[in-house]
Amino acid sequence: MAHFIDRRLNGRNKSAVNRQRFIRRYQQQLKKAVSDAVLKRSIQDIENGESVSIPTRDISEPIFHQGKGGLREQVHPGNDQFIAGDKVDRPLGGGAGGSGSGDASNQGDGHDDFVFNISKDEYLELLFDGLELPNLEKNKLNKISEMKTFRAGYAADGVPANINIVRSLRQSLARRMALQVAKRKSVAELEQELATLSRHPTQNYARIIELEAQILELKRRIAAVPFIDTFDLRFNNFVQRPIPSSQAVMFCLMDVSGSMDQATKDMAKRFYLLLYMFLTRTYKNVEVVFIRHHTQAKEVDEQEFFYSQETGGTIVSSALRMMKKVIEARFPPEQWNIYAAQASDGDNWADDSPLCKQLLSEGLLSMLRYYAYIEITNRAHQSLWQEYQTLAEAFPNFAMEHIRSVEDIYPVFRELFKKQAA
Repeated sequence: MAHFIDRRLNGRNKSAVNRQRFIRRYQQQLKKAVSDAVLKRSIQDIENGESVSIPTRDISEPIFHQGKGGLREQVHPGNDQFIAGDKVDRPLGGGAGGSGSGDASNQGDGHDDFVFNISKDEYLELLFDGLELPNLEKNKLNKISEMKTFRAGYAADGVPANINIVRSLRQSLARRMALQVAKRKSVAELEQELATLSRHPTQNYARIIELEAQILELKRRIAAVPFIDTFDLRFNNFVQRPIPSSQAVMFCLMDVSGSMDQATKDMAKRFYLLLYMFLTRTYKNVEVVFIRHHTQAKEVDEQEFFYSQETGGTIVSSALRMMKKVIEARFPPEQWNIYAAQASDGDNWADDSPLCKQLLSEGLLSMLRYYAYIEITNRAHQSLWQEYQTLAEAFPNFAMEHIRSVEDIYPVFRELFKKQAA
């Protein structure tokens, strides 16, 4: 009776190689499903895994087959309605096709969408694929590190795609030699003694029987050593090493004034949470500065930025002044790639909006690699948007987008931070 022990790293009915092949093959469908899923998530669970649905029509493959040509006559049992020559109409909608997400039908059978579970890392990889910080320059190589993959010898575990056959066979040979060499030496000595005693078999009969039994047992034990064992397997090992790239800082400016209702603040928080996850996942040791403002601006930590309930009036220039003050104190522009993202509902004192334009055009934008302004409102644009429009026309490192609903957040985020053409 044979006993099998499953020591595979992947669980039953799972394959890491096939999984990655599937993700590569249906990347566009998965990215669309992920972009749809991110809109339905709350702020707290946005960085968990996800179950995404792919229409079955997108995973089917074209096939070639021999068609039924010529004239054919068929007799179907139980026919009491038609005779030869009758024309049969096509069935109405709801037949063999359709998606499980469509409306129910009392005719025919439908097909459910294919549901695929992706892990947290796979979800974030698809979420931020094709994004980067614009205009990143290597002005000082001591802070940000991009992670790159390098060969790092061999490992005793890994995925099947990385198995090294030569190393595994070499390890198998070494193990078999170590386990068999002493036994083979004993067999050779016993066979030599047996050959000597066989010249006088009558006198040495008992010893000959004993030697033959010992030799047989040793050969059985030699044959029992498996040709290859899971302990012999060796895999090509790859490691992620940080490569110094540049140092950068991202300023996150959020309006928390009374005009920002809870739904608007929630959309702003969603945008900034996407931005924060993108920065911390893509760039190592990137600095993030959080600034909240109403009539006064305040630099806060991550927890207070996302969850504080403080509110008040609206003076946007206070946040710009605070950002300039922090830059001058801690982030010299000649040594840092400086970025900023500002989220607001567009409400501001009328005489403050020209001042915001002046602060940006006469000082801040010359220090920044990129400035992104996001206005979250369903109302008509006010003075702040109009002043910023003139900046967008004059400065290539200034971008602005409009968010009306939750569905706009992810597309706007991708538009602002998509990779630039080389």
